[in-house]
Amino acid sequence: MDKLSKANSYKEENHVSKDELPMFHVTPPCGWMNDPNGFSVYQGKVHLFYQFHPYSEIWGPMHWGHCETEDFIRWTELPVALAPDQSYDDAGCFSGSGIETEKGHLLVYTGVIEKEEDGEKKTYQNQCLAWGDGEQYRKYEQNPVITGEMLPEHFSREHFRDPKIWKEEDGYYMVAGNKTDQGKPQVLLFFSKDSMEWQYVSVLASDQDDTLGSMWECPDFFCLDGSYILLTSPQDLCADQEFHNGNNSVYYMGVYDRAQHNFHYQDVHSLDDGLDFYASQTMLASDGRRILIGWMQSWDSNIRPADQKWACMMTIPRELQLKQGRLLQNPVRELENYHKNEVVYKGKRISGMRQLAGIEGRILDMTIEIQSGDYREFTIAFAQNEKYQTSFTIRRDKNQIEIDRTYSGMVRDAISIRRVNARTTLKTCKIRMIMDKYSAEIFLNDGEQVFSNTFYTPMEADAISFYCDGTVIADIVKYDISMS
Repeated sequence: MDKLSKANSYKEENHVSKDELPMFHVTPPCGWMNDPNGFSVYQGKVHLFYQFHPYSEIWGPMHWGHCETEDFIRWTELPVALAPDQSYDDAGCFSGSGIETEKGHLLVYTGVIEKEEDGEKKTYQNQCLAWGDGEQYRKYEQNPVITGEMLPEHFSREHFRDPKIWKEEDGYYMVAGNKTDQGKPQVLLFFSKDSMEWQYVSVLASDQDDTLGSMWECPDFFCLDGSYILLTSPQDLCADQEFHNGNNSVYYMGVYDRAQHNFHYQDVHSLDDGLDFYASQTMLASDGRRILIGWMQSWDSNIRPADQKWACMMTIPRELQLKQGRLLQNPVRELENYHKNEVVYKGKRISGMRQLAGIEGRILDMTIEIQSGDYREFTIAFAQNEKYQTSFTIRRDKNQIEIDRTYSGMVRDAISIRRVNARTTLKTCKIRMIMDKYSAEIFLNDGEQVFSNTFYTPMEADAISFYCDGTVIADIVKYDISMS
């Protein structure tokens, strides 16, 4: 049996029950998932691929899992699209992207090769193509189409990955992550007239101050509301006021010199300030919206229970907008079509600890809008019972936000608390929380700041409590999310 057929057979035989999985977030049917790939429209449907190792709940030789949707919320599982089965990708089909073409649905991905040379293992990464009909895909006979030999001298052949493709009037463009032999991270730009024969163009962007990690993974470059934006996921960042330690996802705002094919950035900001977010990718929807999705996981703090037969999930897709030079992220509006059982409190006075009738659950969309108050700290505790809880705290006196999952049932010495500065005043604020069994994505002030977090608290812990060391007056609206 070939590797692709083997992966699909194993997936079907070991499929986790849908009742055990989140309701509306993309998860693997079994095994391990990481980066979103190939997020694109084909024949009127949105397709999402992802890094997939079906055979265990830890990272392994990378395949491409596949699903599709018509509304970003209800996803249909499709057969595994790619397996590491050729000489140019037998160490893994790493991350990439997709685009609709006249020849079909084109996927571009990183093929990984490992060789023994002079007594040591060498890794080479090159860019490859596959075409398909939305369900079945075949690899290009002349793969790889971009190799390390096409790069300038002193550009890494080992760290050259994650191609993102788009089309302009004169042809196709592609960016890929890379670093120099001296360890300087950079994003490279390539061009093709026909999507098959490619040429190196330029270093689109590089680390200007030697402060942004060692490798920029998962680059994405696009124009939004007339401004150019570059996304990357830097590895090995040291913490500062904007970023946390380790792997981050960031966006760069700047000016694109189209003649020289260089992007000069002035500002760099965090995409998500939660505990679990990496490797984001965007697509342009048919109605013109720029939609982002990310891997809702951190490489260094996987807290999945040992007996769980699936690992990791995606964020909810998010609409992007620009406001005063900063990205806003909000859940796709289609989520509102699944709202049920509205519960509303207007001008609710909260002091001390309060629980409110109808405000509970693990699959919901809830907004708390603080209208006024005299307080230093306000906390929302969720996925809660007498033993467990995860919490989101506003520290108004310090203009600070805290996420704490210490008591979410974790049994590993992993990250449980993160504190970040709020980007705007917290005198009044709007907090929107999307929960789906084992995750909470919190959108502050209409998406000015986002906090993505996973926790694996038992499902019976479904209470929600509010704590205030003074008094707040708040409007609260809560909906259950139902797919039936």
